[in-house]
Amino acid sequence: MAAPPSLSARAVPDGVELAAEGAWTVSHAKSLDGLVDKAARETPPNRPLTIALHRITALDTYGAWLIERLVRARSNASGGTRVDGLPERYQSLYDKIRGTEHDAAPVPKEQNTLVAQVEALGEATGRFGRQLLAFTAMLGAIFASLGRVLTDPKSFRFTSTVHHLDRVCWQAVPIMLLITFLIGAIIAQQGFFHFRKFGADAYVVDMVGILVLREIGVLIVAIMIAGRSGSAYTAELGSMKMREEIDALRTMGRDPMDVLILPRIVALVIALPILTFLGAMSALYGGGLVAWAYGGMSPDIYIERLREAVSITHFQVGMIKAPFMALIIGAVACAQGLAVKGSAESLGLETTSSVVKSIFLVIVLDGLFAVFFASVDM
Repeated sequence: MAAPPSLSARAVPDGVELAAEGAWTVSHAKSLDGLVDKAARETPPNRPLTIALHRITALDTYGAWLIERLVRARSNASGGTRVDGLPERYQSLYDKIRGTEHDAAPVPKEQNTLVAQVEALGEATGRFGRQLLAFTAMLGAIFASLGRVLTDPKSFRFTSTVHHLDRVCWQAVPIMLLITFLIGAIIAQQGFFHFRKFGADAYVVDMVGILVLREIGVLIVAIMIAGRSGSAYTAELGSMKMREEIDALRTMGRDPMDVLILPRIVALVIALPILTFLGAMSALYGGGLVAWAYGGMSPDIYIERLREAVSITHFQVGMIKAPFMALIIGAVACAQGLAVKGSAESLGLETTSSVVKSIFLVIVLDGLFAVFFASVDM
């Protein structure tokens, strides 16, 4: 067992000597602090001080820092301070401690609140501009890759596209059907609950049909795809970048846009309209089931009322939105995946950012489409 530390002072012809002995390690932190503080107080500043370390049996970073702290505490003393006799095996450790910054970290200046807010706004604007530029660059790269495929169809990775189509479309059908079925059922139940007060039960079918086909159906499916497939795209591409697989593709002369990103985008653009159609049918079925079980409306009346309330235009509006939303989700997901830096934290942040941005842009796009279709009377 290591000997306990000690620090004894004695007068010598050329000043004062502090003899350190025993184990100067963190396990003796309590006693070492007291010894060093006492020595700093009691050694006269006008006489030279020698810290003799010949008899130290163990030294770690904590002990080395205490020795350096004692030296720095006497930095303004007229007598001077020197360290003598440190065993060779501890010399490199002490040199590193001695080379650390002597000055304390500067205290940050208090900033005017208005200036700080303006600065924060400027930084946020800069981040938004960089993100918009990255998104625009990704869209341009996607269309450039599509142009290369159209000029040389043999270069299109059909097998990869089918693989991704299976993942983002066919494997997503059960959860999409369940979610949209529940949404349709909830809309119908709330409609009957409130419209019944005014004797307008029949208009619940109009509300369900128009909302599902024009807005809710495609919007719910797009949000689900952003959370399910968009996050997967970001995580996959981010992991590839962390493992330098994307750089390896470039080294082999292959464009990551053609190999990795275009098949994913094409699969998503094909998948979202299919899932939107299936989701709309599931939501209408859920609404009809509630209309029969809760609203007392027979299936024949429900279907007939649906025919009167819904036109092919409503169906077209929802289906036209779907591929554009898929393109937005895919571009955002891939751009965020390529923005991963190299750490697990960066991967998590970019995946979260991908989902949030995709959902936000999908809702904004839906609003723009609503204004557009209203202006062309659809």
